[in-house]
Amino acid sequence: MKKQKRKYSNLHYSLIGTLVILLTIWLFLPKITNFNKPTPELVELPESVKESIKKIKPQKSFRVPILMYHYVEYVKDEGDTIRKSLNIVPFIFDQQVKTLKDAGFSFITAADLADALDNKASIDPKSVILTFDDGYRDFYTDVFPILKKYQVKAVVYIVPNFLDRSNNLTSWQLKEIAQSGLVEIGAHTMDHTYLSGLPLERVEYEVKQSKKYFESNFGIKVVSFAYPYGAFDNQIIDVVKRAGFKSAVTAIPGIFALDVNRFFLYRVRPGGKAGEALLELFR
Repeated sequence: MKKQKRKYSNLHYSLIGTLVILLTIWLFLPKITNFNKPTPELVELPESVKESIKKIKPQKSFRVPILMYHYVEYVKDEGDTIRKSLNIVPFIFDQQVKTLKDAGFSFITAADLADALDNKASIDPKSVILTFDDGYRDFYTDVFPILKKYQVKAVVYIVPNFLDRSNNLTSWQLKEIAQSGLVEIGAHTMDHTYLSGLPLERVEYEVKQSKKYFESNFGIKVVSFAYPYGAFDNQIIDVVKRAGFKSAVTAIPGIFALDVNRFFLYRVRPGGKAGEALLELFR
């Protein structure tokens, strides 16, 4: 009887211990991962950033549309409204690339633009940059073949901790992409974290470690960064600079790249536009 009571007692304490652990996770995980942070996309320049640059006179300026993509695929789940809202079907993307090529655009990378801002290289006056956020699997299955078809460059901003998930690029796919000579690999934080409002230590980890991860594991130089949800402020910009990045992109609409906004470059959402409708976005 005593053994049986001890058995139930141990089970009782085990259950209590499990409940305590689950309660702790429930209470603190949102604070650690930032899941409880509202994540609206920042599409306007923060007032503090605007104030910090208003007296700086730009020395370099380029009219370079930076196109912003997420998914490029045929969405199978009609109920996945978020995915559908961020998606462009491969046929349309193919037509967009063809439109830009036929219009005489040169496809460059974010690193190319940074070199031009540093007077280390020149770029075609009619240049465009294709950027893809998050590193979804369809970049390899749907986008990459089109880039190879037209032999054009692009930039993919990847979240290291998303690699090898069912919806995201695998490590071996990323390695092939990085070795192609067509795609620049940029960093997008370790966990796709909404950076604004976070403690400095967390921001530094997300920014610096994402760069270090790719450079250490794939032997590539990573100089371009994308802010998750486009969220940034002066402190975050400073961290990105000190980490060794040469540029960073936002979700703010615009087509001009200046030396004063190289760490909050504007982008254009092409949507489903192709032909003249696409070119109109750049005028």
